Amino acid sequence: MDFNLSTEELALKDDFRAYAERYFSRANVRQWQRDGGLPDDVCKAFINEYLGHASLLGDASGGGSLLAQVIATEEVSRVAGASLPFSSDIMNLRIMNKFAGSSKSMHHMLETYRETGRLAFALAVSEPSAGSDTMAMRTTVSAQGESYVLKGSKTFVANGEFAPFVMVAAVEPDVASDGYPTLSFWMVPRNSEGLNAYPIGKIGQKIVPFADIVFDDVRLEPSFRLQGEGKAGFPQLFHLLEIGRVMVCAQSLGMAQAAMEDAVSYARNRMAFGKNIASFQQIEQMLVDMEVKIVNMRSLVYRAAWAFDHDSSDKRLLVAMAKRYVPRAATEVASDALQVLGGRGYTENERVGSIWQDCRGNQIAEGTDQIMIHIAGPLLMESYDAS
Repeated sequence: MDFNLSTEELALKDDFRAYAERYFSRANVRQWQRDGGLPDDVCKAFINEYLGHASLLGDASGGGSLLAQVIATEEVSRVAGASLPFSSDIMNLRIMNKFAGSSKSMHHMLETYRETGRLAFALAVSEPSAGSDTMAMRTTVSAQGESYVLKGSKTFVANGEFAPFVMVAAVEPDVASDGYPTLSFWMVPRNSEGLNAYPIGKIGQKIVPFADIVFDDVRLEPSFRLQGEGKAGFPQLFHLLEIGRVMVCAQSLGMAQAAMEDAVSYARNRMAFGKNIASFQQIEQMLVDMEVKIVNMRSLVYRAAWAFDHDSSDKRLLVAMAKRYVPRAATEVASDALQVLGGRGYTENERVGSIWQDCRGNQIAEGTDQIMIHIAGPLLMESYDAS
């Protein structure tokens, strides 16, 4: 496979860089981290840029090249030096595409997103007692007369306090023929009686607000159920979570590149003991090791995205390996960048500290480092059996 970007991909990268440089100044990023979100015009400009590259990215209906979406996410994250909502939006669009069927409400939500750049729903999958073990989901939906009742809780729901709807994954009492519990998705109005959202205070990823959501006997109409296309349920959810893991890795890669650029810039200009610190052997070693990690990160992320675009047989293994390695390596790069900047890096005057916090959070998001070993190990053994 050749990861030299095509002319069209280079143009996409340049355009998203220009978009990000127009809006994501360091002063703006700090302000939006304090505000806990992005302004409307920034989100609208993003979707306009996205739709301007529909031949690669798709028309925001959940399709498009995953590699192209990775390139755009990486570049915006690099310029901003922060976690942004766009990577999770891309995953949610793919979920909407797979689970929505021909729902009129979902078509309306898609049009709203194209017009405003803001998704009308928040995705609620993770649970406090389940974490990376999605199969341990305990939020349930059960029939009661002509309606249904939703009980349980979700955590780390992005935009869960503010989105008008919540797309909830819940298990039903019966077990499907494949041995998995029956999993269904429901589009629930956030103002439903018994639905309560509570903001989560985080040490990083301040631009993306998260919430805990509790469902206390929430009544659901049958029309709230989302009909999936193809094989719905847990297998479909696992596939979509893998898309999310690729996007988390793309975001981590972009932030690691930002930290690297800050470290190189500082090392070039900082004088100590009468010399430029970039000439110190220890600093040189740190920068070289950081660059090695970035090159390896980019290779893994691009390869995993390419594998999904081409439905390669090793795509699940590649995604698990990328999620195992990339966010952790990005955290290490950001930590080393902070070390290069010394005391200045430990202040809020520089962004490497907040980059470190955001990258550290990505080691947990969409499945922890450790659960990736559990996923990759059996797939790795299978790949060697096949050879």
